Amino acid sequence: MVERYFKIIIDSFTGYWNYLIFELSNFSWHNYLYWLIGLSLLIWSMEIIIPWRKNQPIFRKDFWLDSFYMFFNFFLFSLIGYNAISNVGVELFNDFLGMFGITNIVAFEIQSWPTWAQWLTLFLIADFIQWCVHLSLHRFPFLWEFHKLHHSVKEMGFAAHLRFHWMETIIYKTIQYIPLAMIGFGIQDFFIVHVFTLAIGHLNHSNLNLDYGPLKYIFNNPKMHIWHHAKELPEDHKYGANFGLSLSIWDYLFRTAYIPYDGRDIELGFSGDEKFPERFTDQMLQPFKSDLKETHKID
Repeated sequence: MVERYFKIIIDSFTGYWNYLIFELSNFSWHNYLYWLIGLSLLIWSMEIIIPWRKNQPIFRKDFWLDSFYMFFNFFLFSLIGYNAISNVGVELFNDFLGMFGITNIVAFEIQSWPTWAQWLTLFLIADFIQWCVHLSLHRFPFLWEFHKLHHSVKEMGFAAHLRFHWMETIIYKTIQYIPLAMIGFGIQDFFIVHVFTLAIGHLNHSNLNLDYGPLKYIFNNPKMHIWHHAKELPEDHKYGANFGLSLSIWDYLFRTAYIPYDGRDIELGFSGDEKFPERFTDQMLQPFKSDLKETHKID
């Protein structure tokens, strides 16, 4: 059994390395790397041409650090270990179920549904789970220590979307795994869903004056998400507001939406953020050094 897990680890490293090489050397419509680069350049160009905060520099504070985080969290983290850890984790979970004679945890078979219906179902379920996880990142001190990194952004821009601690990937994916595994999706390639959520996430953090009109009650947007990063919030939202990743509807349904006025020039961050590390390596280690005395942005 140990040899089987070791083989999974080796195959995971070599497999992901080969995947990265393929992504770099092959330009196609199903290439995540070039979609990330293309969407980033497009939205950055829009920020330059029609900025919401006109006095914000094109190369805003931490622009290059956030750009590195985009590629680290989207690709490099999987290369240096996450892909292997997740594959072993899945195998361990399946072996654990096998001890009880369970070989399949699929509870809903939807392979016969139209492709668009499968995509929509995946999108809605995954986004709601992410909303719940995001809320938990703000409510529980231990989780908030990891989420602080994302809220250390002081000037908002598209690249802030993927500025987060690697532990968040583990938290999100672990909690998502079982609910999504219980649904018998017949489609293996959810490329369109991933690209769509990537675009929305970039736009949410962008320096663009967008709220999508009536669709703001369905989709998250820059004018809503800026308040999620507000340093000062009222007592009835002391744990934060606007937790939706792609959809805003969950915040309106569960009354966590908060947009008191145009938040273009509000101060971003959290209480005590002036002491937060500025270097990548220090930011990665910060949560493990914290004494958890600060539970959230507001004392």
